Amino acid sequence: MGLIVNKPHPDTTLAHLLEQLDIEAPDISEDEAVYFGGPVETARGFVLYDTGYATEAPTVEVPGGFRMTATLDVLEDIGKGKGPERRQVALGYAGWSPGQLEAEIRLDAWLVADPTQDLVFDAPATSKWSGALKILGIDGLNLSSTTHGHA
Repeated sequence: MGLIVNKPHPDTTLAHLLEQLDIEAPDISEDEAVYFGGPVETARGFVLYDTGYATEAPTVEVPGGFRMTATLDVLEDIGKGKGPERRQVALGYAGWSPGQLEAEIRLDAWLVADPTQDLVFDAPATSKWSGALKILGIDGLNLSSTTHGHA
């Protein structure tokens, strides 16, 4: 599974989501985005955050110094001002059948870059794609939509 990290959800913000869940959050900015994490289970929420925050809730350790959880505990802590400061809340996720993603990578359908916390948490959504390409040393203007060239 994976989360899309550069597509703000068009219909909600974190303040609105917490309000829908009856979680009091007086200090949450009305502008903090919730992201469209992917097309699978779009009503299911995930919080991706850095390792500066810990919870007793079931948590997935993600390479690169990230953690992820899908429980309300983290959202409740966010509402109380005790949650992770560096975070991204997403609804839905991207999913693949066993071996599908690996096959797509072998077919060059994906460019794979190690994420940085600065890119995921701090960069504007509109610059995350170009920021990921920069990590790979690629200028997006040099990419083509064709998968194979001919000389």
